[in-house]
Amino acid sequence: MIKKVFGVVFFVILVFALGIFLENKIRTIIKTNKINVSEEKILVENIRETAKVMRVIDGDTIELSDGRRVRYIGVNSPEMTDKRKNILCFANMAKVENQKLVEGRTVELEKDISDKDKYDRLLRYVWINNKMVNLTMVEGGYAKVATYPPDVKYKDLFLSAEKSAKQTVNKLICNKI
Repeated sequence: MIKKVFGVVFFVILVFALGIFLENKIRTIIKTNKINVSEEKILVENIRETAKVMRVIDGDTIELSDGRRVRYIGVNSPEMTDKRKNILCFANMAKVENQKLVEGRTVELEKDISDKDKYDRLLRYVWINNKMVNLTMVEGGYAKVATYPPDVKYKDLFLSAEKSAKQTVNKLICNKI
């Protein structure tokens, strides 16, 4: 009888010890994987392509010197093709502002998740002198926030800038459409 009790107690202790060992091993694996994923994400986030802007198409689209077109992620400005005069006025203002910022200049292009839209334009955050053009257009009232998952990396930043612009400027150009 004592041998059976001793055997059962030994077995329970063995199983318990094995459980603790495996639990610690699993936690180590999970922590290691989290660190690796974070490090890879940081590396991916910091990759930006440099390109020269040949021309500005409108307030949220540019053409590069190699012929590729880039659509700014997270924002929308009035379209140049709209026939309503009041909208066309705002579209021209947004285009002119975009020209001041990037036309003929070298910019950095940052990808989010999607590569291209249905019109085969690159979807990118555009940076010049460490300042995001997409955000600048919202801050100045030349574009509204228009985020579409999965490309939402700077969504909160855009929404905050739009809210601030509405409060301080109170004359968002695109708010009139």
